[in-house]
Amino acid sequence: MKKLFTLLTALLLAVCTKALAQGWPQNYDGVMLQGFYWDSYDDTRWTTLEGQATELAASFNQIWVPQSGYCNTTHMQMGYLPIWWFNHLSAFGTEAELRQMIKTFKSKGTGIIEDVVINHRAGNTNWCDFPTETWNGKTMTWTLADICANDDGGNTKKNGYDVSGAEDTGDDFGGGRDLDHTRQNVRDNIKAYLSFLLTDLGYDGFRYDMVKGYAAHYIGEYNTSANPTFSVGEYWDGNVQKVKEWIAGTRANGAIQSAAFDFPMKYAINDAFGQGRWNRLADAMLAADEAYSRYAVTFVDNHDTGRPKANGGDQLYANVLAANAYILTMPGTPCVFLRHWKMYKQSLKRLIATRKAVGLTNQSKIVKAEASAKGFTLCTQGTKGKALLLLGEVNNAQTAGYKLAVEGPKYKLYVSDGVDLTAVKAIKGEDEGFKAPDFCQVKVGERCAFFEAPANWNNTITCWQWDNNYNYTGNQWPGVACEKVGTTANGTHVWKWTWDNAKHGNTSGNEGIIFSNSGNPQTADLPFENGGYYTIDGLQGVVKPVTTGITSPLQNTASNRSLPVYTIDGKALGYTIDIDSALKTLPKGTYIIGKKKYVVK
Repeated sequence: MKKLFTLLTALLLAVCTKALAQGWPQNYDGVMLQGFYWDSYDDTRWTTLEGQATELAASFNQIWVPQSGYCNTTHMQMGYLPIWWFNHLSAFGTEAELRQMIKTFKSKGTGIIEDVVINHRAGNTNWCDFPTETWNGKTMTWTLADICANDDGGNTKKNGYDVSGAEDTGDDFGGGRDLDHTRQNVRDNIKAYLSFLLTDLGYDGFRYDMVKGYAAHYIGEYNTSANPTFSVGEYWDGNVQKVKEWIAGTRANGAIQSAAFDFPMKYAINDAFGQGRWNRLADAMLAADEAYSRYAVTFVDNHDTGRPKANGGDQLYANVLAANAYILTMPGTPCVFLRHWKMYKQSLKRLIATRKAVGLTNQSKIVKAEASAKGFTLCTQGTKGKALLLLGEVNNAQTAGYKLAVEGPKYKLYVSDGVDLTAVKAIKGEDEGFKAPDFCQVKVGERCAFFEAPANWNNTITCWQWDNNYNYTGNQWPGVACEKVGTTANGTHVWKWTWDNAKHGNTSGNEGIIFSNSGNPQTADLPFENGGYYTIDGLQGVVKPVTTGITSPLQNTASNRSLPVYTIDGKALGYTIDIDSALKTLPKGTYIIGKKKYVVK
């Protein structure tokens, strides 16, 4: 009788566990890190990530890593043309190192999400010879019938490979051989592979690559077989209705089987934070829909979008930290990009800690989402209080009953008075931030910008800068000439525009900055940030004013070698031990340094 009871209990537990695996957990309060970017071979080595396990596990519940299978090279291979499914030596380390990393993170309560590439595959020695592999007593073989008949637009057949599978059930991928998911052999092999990833290597879930390449219902079949707790698909489309249809298409056994990345939100973020179109944050997106926020994995950039436009990316350059504050205050499961983590680590730690202090989840309610001409107000309800996020320039927000938790450029995050911010306040230190070349310097009070010109532009770089009311560059296109201030390590020249204190009335419906090669070619209309460092792709970061030689008098005391610095009207600025450095730092004006008068022009 005892044995029967034990057996029934085990069966009931298995059934319940199976029923709970519905693509993504309900009311999930976790935050995910994308632990790689394109060509992040050093930063994403398994041993490197494992060495940061204690720090990363304090902020992140899941870490998404690259496809880890062997691709016949251990150098410069991101894994998106997989060859071996059961051999996990890769450009990021050995299989033993991978297993140890997964084990270490799991011991700290953080799961590892595998990038699963099953839309296509590369051959071992030619286009189509997928290797035979054996795992758990099952030998997996492949034939040309397992490849879509119309693979690579028909070029696979034209090149002499008599592929005889069915027509592709999704979009064609030209870089590898598209698997025919209608074939039972293909599906059985995939199910074995997914089981291996979860039960043998110890992965916590899947990020499915290029799910537009095959019908959504196959994801439902694969996940009901493998039973991952976490599954998210890369359905790359800005149309929210199409993403919802894909999510619904994964339904199996009466339940949705996968979440999706919120690409509609990504494009709204680009427009709002990159172009000041704050009303875009009120547009349709997965995370803002109560019926779909559970299945929304939100992000600012990823390994693909976070590359320059010349390489197919769609990167956000302006207000990146404020954009991360937005996804960390919204419903959905936020996924932080490794590049952003490296630049804004301390601020992101505080934002994540604030999200958890308020008790925000993937299904939290949006109390208010309102755009103004120059900003956006977002209020969300957590299990422990409310979060109130002010983005851009919001000057009329009602903050009674709230206290400030975190703030930075273009954002302020408040929480309900009763929320415990002890964990947030315990996080010390400053962000590493953006690092411009050393020769880029901004004086205190100076209005300026830097531009790293393309190598094929000549030495006549001009700047056009304006806002809603004024033009700051002469008001005659293409503006004013810039000054060359240095050359980068890769040989490109960097130019600086400095405002001459003259402005011209010029009403405009937008604002920004343009750099050009005497008018043509030119950059797009870029968001202006004082001290901004720009490339042809957009704003890369902001150069902070140099204060070498002079500090606030509240923080500085005179030494035997220091000289007091005053404005001409007698205001004390501090002390300096280097008059030349002080004169390079100070804005235009007249100063008294060491009882002598100096004029900065």
